[in-house]
Amino acid sequence: MTKTLKNSYTCSKNFAGYPCCHRQWRHPGNCRFVHGYSRSFTFWFAAQELDPYGFVVDFSSLRPLEQQLHNQFDHTFLANADDPLLPQWQSLNDQGAIDLRVMDNVGMESSAELVWQWANAFLLDRDTGRSCCWRVEARENEANAACYEAIPQWYESKTLL
Repeated sequence: MTKTLKNSYTCSKNFAGYPCCHRQWRHPGNCRFVHGYSRSFTFWFAAQELDPYGFVVDFSSLRPLEQQLHNQFDHTFLANADDPLLPQWQSLNDQGAIDLRVMDNVGMESSAELVWQWANAFLLDRDTGRSCCWRVEARENEANAACYEAIPQWYESKTLL
């Protein structure tokens, strides 16, 4: 059975324009080659109570999350931690040819989960559990997207049917 939020306000915020490249080195097709997209991320937030300004999440307060997205994905080269070419990517980074970011998995599904974790760490610290991020869509272009959806454990107990 899918868990659902009860008696919650929700809102969403999109962050776009993060051109980066990666490869899925295990893939038998073209995805094994270095290729790039301009990634975007849509976050869905929930709260049972609005903040003092009447918001689920004040979008202007999300600048630290936006900066984290910028640092990770703007004009960067993403490599899997187990990529056999990682020493070469690190050498290119050291030479100033790429701006390397090493991730467990560079795919859109894992990227969605990663930024979901970032959003919830930020919200838990700032709002002490009043709000959460329950869904992230990571989009590589107009046609392709992946989502990660979960209610953080610290938020879950007070909001589920």
